[in-house]
Amino acid sequence: MQSFLCPTFLHLGEGSHRKVAEALAQRNVQRVFLVVDSAVRSGEVARGVEALLHAQGVSMAVFSDIEPDPSATTVERAFELCQAHRAQAVIAIGGGSTIDVGKAVAILATNGGRIHDYEGTEKFTVRPLPRLVIPTTAGTGSEVSGSCVISDNERQLKMSIRHARWNPADVAMLDPLAVATAPPHVAMHAGLDAFVHAFESYLSRGANPVTDALTLHALSLITHHIRPFVADRSNQEAASAMLAGSALAGMAFGVTGLGNVHCMARFVGAFCHVSHGLSNAVCLPHVARFNLPSSPGRFARVARAMRCRTDGLSDEAAAQTAIAAIDQLCADLGVPARLSAIGAREEQLDVMARLCVEANYNRWNPRYTTFEDFRSLFRQAF
Repeated sequence: MQSFLCPTFLHLGEGSHRKVAEALAQRNVQRVFLVVDSAVRSGEVARGVEALLHAQGVSMAVFSDIEPDPSATTVERAFELCQAHRAQAVIAIGGGSTIDVGKAVAILATNGGRIHDYEGTEKFTVRPLPRLVIPTTAGTGSEVSGSCVISDNERQLKMSIRHARWNPADVAMLDPLAVATAPPHVAMHAGLDAFVHAFESYLSRGANPVTDALTLHALSLITHHIRPFVADRSNQEAASAMLAGSALAGMAFGVTGLGNVHCMARFVGAFCHVSHGLSNAVCLPHVARFNLPSSPGRFARVARAMRCRTDGLSDEAAAQTAIAAIDQLCADLGVPARLSAIGAREEQLDVMARLCVEANYNRWNPRYTTFEDFRSLFRQAF
């Protein structure tokens, strides 16, 4: 038996950020905790939201001191401010890091304790504060996914807090205006993160017919809009397609789980202190080749979703065109070819391989992966 759930109400299109006023009024919210990326606070969307809150007489506390891959310490500081303000809802405006902080604070506001207490699956039992989310990157899918990721710097790892029903935002506004000012490298890293979400979710052992529909369309949207979007973030057609593709992939991977790209990237990001999207992008081609023998038929369908020319080809031959298309996508976007280029050191590789085995992504990855396999993958990527 398989299940699917997406509890988030989505608004899509230019100006959809203004729906925040309606969403607050429906919930009779008078006190809001606003988590906003400092890089976008002075932008059109964040200023517009703050103006709407003032116009409605909503009291607001603002937290914007958020680093990439936010730490538990950051969550604790944000929670203290939220608690002192007696907030009734959380609004998050930003990329995945900002949204994850907002989600973590909302969990603590109703469940108490430390965010460490909720690492794993369905470890909290009380519904979080209402969360209204406006993503400013088209990539993480955090607005609709059942997980948030917070770094535990003491253990040098990322904690995944998962709850399919209560971790997705209550309302998400996918507004192309919100991603228009993203720097090119941010757009690229986030966009490839979304591609990997869709790709790994489709190949996952946990995939089902509903998630297949979401991920194949997400792959098509992302593949054909990421290049023009990275080139020009004000391209509203491309931006809207990337936001939709990211959300579709986010709906799916919370159900299916992800695979070796994310498993490896989890530790590459922690050890090399680079963005999650970049970690994924560097690992992607190597893992794709490793996984291909496990499911050539699915790789062939990936190739068709990426609009590769597969007429008359066997599944095995068509699958190879998907690998070539992934290589070309990474090359076109300027992804570094090697882990060494993003700061990895050779002595770290075996440690990361061991951590990958312990993380047990074999639950989802289509090809069973041993320590020696991970070791080989890291060395190929290095």
